[in-house]
Amino acid sequence: MTKAPGGLGEDERGSSASTSRENFSGGEVSSGKKSPVRSFLDGIYLLSGWLAGFFLLLIFLIMMGLSLGRHVGINIPAGDDFAAWSMAALGFLGLAHTFKSGDLIRVGLVLDRLPPSARRLIEILCLSIGTAVIGFFAWHAVHMTYDSYLFNDVSGGVVAVPLWIPQIGYSLGLTILAIAFVDELVHVLRGYQPRYEKPKPETPEEIVDRAAEGGI
Repeated sequence: MTKAPGGLGEDERGSSASTSRENFSGGEVSSGKKSPVRSFLDGIYLLSGWLAGFFLLLIFLIMMGLSLGRHVGINIPAGDDFAAWSMAALGFLGLAHTFKSGDLIRVGLVLDRLPPSARRLIEILCLSIGTAVIGFFAWHAVHMTYDSYLFNDVSGGVVAVPLWIPQIGYSLGLTILAIAFVDELVHVLRGYQPRYEKPKPETPEEIVDRAAEGGI
C-alpha cells in the first residue's frame, strides 16, 4: 500500500471523510468532514450538470426525430421550438457545474504571476463583480418567468406552450450560478484557494493542453 505525503495510505485516505484545502500562502488547511450545507450545495451543482446533460440528450433525440421524420413523412410539431428551448436550458443549467469544476474559460497569464496577497485581492474583486452581475441577471430572469406565469404567456408556434415552462431552465440555471458565485466568494474571503483553481501546468505539453482546453 503506497503512502501519501501525510503518512496515510491510499485506502485510508479514500475511506476518510475529511478533506483538505490550500490557503493562499500555499499551506494545506484541514476542512474536516463535509457539512450538510456543503453537501447540499455540491448536490445542487451536480444536479444542474445532470440536467444539462439530459437536455443535451433531448436535443439529440429531437434532431434525430426531425431528420428521420422527413424521410418517412412524419413531422414533429414545434420540434425546432423544443430543440431551441432545450438548448437554452442546456446552456444555463450547465454553467454552475462548469464554473465549480474550473472548466469555464479563464485567462490567468497575469494572475498566476502575482504574489499571493495581490492574487487573493484580485480573486475577491472578480468574484464580487461576478456575483453582482450574475445576481442581477438571475433576479430579472426569475421575475420574467414569474410574469410569464401570471399573465399566462404562451408561445406563438404550432404548439401553444406556456412560456414560463421553458423559461424555468433559464432562470434556474442563472440562480444556481449566482449561488455558486456567492459560495466561492465566501470561500475565498475565508482565505482559501478558489475551488475552481486547477494545478499549474509544469511541462510545455501541459501548457499546450491547458491552452487547447481554454484554461490558459
